[in-house]
Amino acid sequence: MADSKREVERKYEATPETRLPDLTRAAGVSAVVHRGLRELDAVYYDTEDFRLAADSLTLRRRTGGDDEGWHLKLPVSADVRDEIQAPLTDALPPALGELLRSRVRSTPVAPVVRILSARDVHHLLDEKGALLAEVSIDEVLAERLTAEGHGTTSAWTEMEVELADDADPAVLDAVERRLRKAGVRPSAAPSKLSRALAETAPGKRRTKKKEPSPRTAGDHVLAYVRRQVEALVELDPAVRRDLPDSVHRMRVATRRLRSAFRTYRKVLDRTVTDPLRDELKWLAAELGIDRDQEVLDARLRSHVDGLPAPLLLGPVSARLQLTSVARRTDSRQHVASVLDTGRYLALLDALDALLADPPLLPAAARAPQDALPRAVLQDYERLATRIGHALELAQGEERDVAMHEARKAAKRVRYAAEAAKPALGKPARKFAKRMKSVQSVLGDHQDSVVARDALRALAVQAHGAGESAFTWGLLYGREEAAAAARERELPEAWARASHPGLRAALKG
Repeated sequence: MADSKREVERKYEATPETRLPDLTRAAGVSAVVHRGLRELDAVYYDTEDFRLAADSLTLRRRTGGDDEGWHLKLPVSADVRDEIQAPLTDALPPALGELLRSRVRSTPVAPVVRILSARDVHHLLDEKGALLAEVSIDEVLAERLTAEGHGTTSAWTEMEVELADDADPAVLDAVERRLRKAGVRPSAAPSKLSRALAETAPGKRRTKKKEPSPRTAGDHVLAYVRRQVEALVELDPAVRRDLPDSVHRMRVATRRLRSAFRTYRKVLDRTVTDPLRDELKWLAAELGIDRDQEVLDARLRSHVDGLPAPLLLGPVSARLQLTSVARRTDSRQHVASVLDTGRYLALLDALDALLADPPLLPAAARAPQDALPRAVLQDYERLATRIGHALELAQGEERDVAMHEARKAAKRVRYAAEAAKPALGKPARKFAKRMKSVQSVLGDHQDSVVARDALRALAVQAHGAGESAFTWGLLYGREEAAAAARERELPEAWARASHPGLRAALKG
């Protein structure tokens, strides 16, 4: 079983002679309490080519202190990390191994560094005695455990200031001002592990390569593809932890990749990208089981919560909650199982292989101002055809299907323009924004179609249980009205998005 906490921490350079200044002069701090010395012994794990370190992740098994056990730290921002903790065992806990899978895949992790810390701890308290932050001065000894460089050591002193749970982050700024005034400066190393690896390295280790600035059309397309692949890998642990919006963001990354492969098929060879598009479509569909349910649940809950009490006939909220929990539980379990399949891991390997050896076609060498607008506008013409077809149809199931197809095309044009933004600037940004407005109208229409199907099913269930189906019918009617409103909005939204000036500006 693993527990999670958010760690907000800042590190500072120190020496064995460093003493804390009077931190009661920092805003909000009323007392500084010495909590004594702690001995910590941590072994850090990584792959042979340091994949975790390259992505600023740390995995350690630590003894000593109040939180001994296994710790996995995932970066959130410069000073913020999510720390996943598991009990102290000899082997890596499966719960942590799952969160590493998108990065390590089938490669084992092994000890790379052992870090011994003598930690002198002080607590900063407010006027009511509540903990604001923990300040520690650590005497650190690091030893390299890899085959190459085994036994190489490094020693240093550093200071850490960690924000207490639910404390105001402004405390960190106030403490830093006092530390800087006393001559204490922020550390250049983001973590003990990164410093230990740098100072005990016998040679070069794997780090993220700094990509050169894109120049050609191929450079820009590959840069966009690389960002989406990185998003897939980085979002994997968040999806496994069921963090808010994580499934949606991962699904969007798969769609953007599929869109890029299709739109820029004259830049990247389709014989390589088409099989990847098929696999990305599979992954998006599997993720969609959970995401679509999440969207539907939120929409129906909003409708029920917005009804006056006299219109809620029968156990409406209870039935909705029961149905929602059952469906979400099944979908969450399904998504977790998908991320453990060999098919998913093979897809990640194949995407890495594409980036390592891109299947570039001759058009990839052309100037982005030439090749990219043509690709975007080809997708635009496809969207225009679908919009025109949908608007010609009478209300009904056939029109619903046509608008859904137009929605998918609008999304593809938007993603294509977003991929071109770094090269084409403001025209591509404005074009993408207008396409997003069309997509939003079509998307809300499709959400209404899905909601009506769900409301009809709920009405049937309620009727079968001897409950009133009035409320479900009422909501069905409201969804019909909402869909009709979106259909009336579409011509105007499309007129704004299809303005000739937008296309001319995109072509330069």
